[in-house]
Amino acid sequence: MHMHKLEKIWLTFGISCLVIFLAVIGVSAFYLGNKPPSCLTTINPEKVDETKPFDKPGLHKVEGKDWDYELVYVAAAFSYSPAKVEVPLGAKVKVIATTKDVVHGFEMAGTNVNMMLEPGYVSEYTTTFDKAGEYLIVCNEYCGAGHHLMSSMIEVVK
Repeated sequence: MHMHKLEKIWLTFGISCLVIFLAVIGVSAFYLGNKPPSCLTTINPEKVDETKPFDKPGLHKVEGKDWDYELVYVAAAFSYSPAKVEVPLGAKVKVIATTKDVVHGFEMAGTNVNMMLEPGYVSEYTTTFDKAGEYLIVCNEYCGAGHHLMSSMIEVVK
């Protein structure tokens, strides 16, 4: 079978890219120890309202941790609880969120905070609020007919 010179070049290029890609993944997984999160925190979605810290959503000051505040959110049926929160400027905040019903998104517009909230699992993200202003939280996973109404607001104040 005769192969054209350009076919040989592209075939060599494609196989080389595949080998390089697999080598990078292998080094990342085995040598550097990168792996997906394995100790996901779980929660009973039917008892979210009775389970700490989700029984009292909102901003809570914490002591003895690497962060200053815990911001607890519960997503359900086209709404976030709480609907509005004030956070002090410069505060290091751990956002802890879950959902009671279906998959929701949790995107804080203008920042790199972006989580997927799944029933039965707890999502966490630690961030520092360095700029004063309002940050809109939207659901970026389609969750039903009222999806476009699902939002919350974080106001960073001095």
